[in-house]
Amino acid sequence: MSITVLAVIIVVVALGFDYTNGFHDSGNAIATAVSTRALTPRVALIMAAFFNVIGALISTKVAKTVGGGIIDAPHGRDGLVIVLAGLVGAITWNLITWRLGLPSSSTHALIGGLVGAAIAGSETVKWSGIVDKVVVPMVVSPLIGFGGSYLFMLLLLWIFRKNNAVKANRGFRWGQILSAATMAFGHGTQDAQKTMGVIALTLTVSGHLGASDGIPLWVILSSAGAISLGTYSGGWRIMRTLGRRIFSLTPVSGFAAQSVASAVMLGTAAYGLPVSTTHVISSSVMGVGATRRLSAVRWGVAGHIVVAWILTIPAAAAVAAIVWAVLHPALTA
Repeated sequence: MSITVLAVIIVVVALGFDYTNGFHDSGNAIATAVSTRALTPRVALIMAAFFNVIGALISTKVAKTVGGGIIDAPHGRDGLVIVLAGLVGAITWNLITWRLGLPSSSTHALIGGLVGAAIAGSETVKWSGIVDKVVVPMVVSPLIGFGGSYLFMLLLLWIFRKNNAVKANRGFRWGQILSAATMAFGHGTQDAQKTMGVIALTLTVSGHLGASDGIPLWVILSSAGAISLGTYSGGWRIMRTLGRRIFSLTPVSGFAAQSVASAVMLGTAAYGLPVSTTHVISSSVMGVGATRRLSAVRWGVAGHIVVAWILTIPAAAAVAAIVWAVLHPALTA
């Protein structure tokens, strides 16, 4: 199989990953708005798909981090097999957690897949870059989401403490529409760019793109389109987990969670840090729930989600390593 044909296959698989990312993470942007009936599911999905595209077109900083900051770009057919195995590992973990209804991180599944395949293929992993740009943000961003949403929720409750509850809820439903759009925009600035980075890495490894070249427009548009199509397809299992099973959201708590999560995602995207939108919105929902009382949060469900977070990188890495062992002899013979 020629390098060009293998590169085309990887681009198609990468867009497939982008699609699974869309339906796996669609609940991140709209679960809270749907659960409080601020938006109908179909309208929410259309809006999320649209703003995912807009967000994906804004910047490529996260894409450059994923494409060049995780592993060294190995050249030739061996390097392409590593990228392909990493993608398959990420897609497999996405499908497993989607089937279980667990909002795990597509971001960390992709990073884990690339790392596992690179280790199996004896290529260099940029551990310092992973610690600085992946591990630290992975730990810090949910903490900011939890703490920020907790404090923001307390502030909103204090400001509107004398308002009529029915009128306040009506107003916050409108606010949720805006915050859901912002959330979808933030999702586009983060998750669609990760696929852009993988495709750019593939083109660099195959010799079709220079290491210092920018990301081609067709890569940006196709990645944005794939994640938006996936988002429109919907992720109902995960949407139910985020919108109802962690904490029974109200319009004000949904608005608070979405607003804080959006701010975290947009802030990290500005610095090219690939954080998990899943981690951020899940922890934000937990934060607003904790303002009512600690027992209001279903910590058993939250615990299962955290376990999925912890397992994502090593699980995706293990699957990718196995896939590399299977594909490498077949595709490099």
